[in-house]
Amino acid sequence: MSVVDAWVVPGAGQALIRQQVDLGPIGAEEVEIEVEHCGLCHSDLSMWLNDWGMTQYPAILGHEAIGKVVAVGPAAKGLKVGQRVGVGWTAGSCMHCRQCLSGDQHLCAEAVPTIVGHRGGFATRVRSHWAWTLPIPEGLPVAEAGPLLCGGITVFNPLAMYAKPTDRVGIVGIGGLGHMAVKFAAAYGCDVTAFTSSPNKFDEARGFGAHHVVASRDSDAIKKLARSLDLLLVTVNVPMDWNALLGTLAPRGRMHVVGAVTEPIPVPAMSLIFPQTGLSGSPTGSPVAIGTMLEFAARHGVAPTTEHLPMSQINDAFARLRAGKARYRIVLDADF
Repeated sequence: MSVVDAWVVPGAGQALIRQQVDLGPIGAEEVEIEVEHCGLCHSDLSMWLNDWGMTQYPAILGHEAIGKVVAVGPAAKGLKVGQRVGVGWTAGSCMHCRQCLSGDQHLCAEAVPTIVGHRGGFATRVRSHWAWTLPIPEGLPVAEAGPLLCGGITVFNPLAMYAKPTDRVGIVGIGGLGHMAVKFAAAYGCDVTAFTSSPNKFDEARGFGAHHVVASRDSDAIKKLARSLDLLLVTVNVPMDWNALLGTLAPRGRMHVVGAVTEPIPVPAMSLIFPQTGLSGSPTGSPVAIGTMLEFAARHGVAPTTEHLPMSQINDAFARLRAGKARYRIVLDADF
């Protein structure tokens, strides 16, 4: 089926409208998925508003799609019609560059974001390259799995790369990304400190698995954690007291940024040199990393905390997310 129903963004910040869109013939290595659920990510909000200056209108957003395979191209591998799968931030990559061949497909210079110059998951159907179409493990709640495909892997990947189960891990920001980071770090066995600017989230953070909670705007409270954290994962997109946060790192500790902070992060060289600490960042993850994350989530019962709306209420969902009212991820259920 090449003609699908989709919720289309005509221009920056404009209301989404339902339209029919022709996807054209399926590519040789593509998979077509009938969308059942699709998470609404803050990146969708940024793309809707063109905050990053790369939105191509008219746009079909949605990059946390869950559904069943309904068609496969003649060269697609490892998937079959009827299989339940998901598609995240990336819908394809070149598969022949150094990054792709070494397993870092998400770092491919020709990677195709699902919602940049590609038609996303706020539609009856979405397509992606077979390697970027991830089977959903048994035991993972299908309706809740969508946010794992972007937000989940964004916070899981640095934990998998840099944390050990015996580590003391700090999570800055308990929102769409941060609440999943707390759940993953706690399930991994880490001692977890949550940093939040919202006092009403203190108990919720503990419910997600945090062992300690600190007010992220209280520099004195942060300074009391000096030289105690092995990994500090920053999930917020707003300026912070960066020197105070860096000061929480133990020797050889690392501050890792996954929140899209638009302002520069000032880092005095001496704060890195003498304690031999590091500062890094990352986007999402490779298909193998996403698959590993999904298996970990299924094994340990990790799922995002979500609220559901029918996709026909998509404009209300965007307004709710923009107002900061989402707790903690919005999932849109197909009702075409």
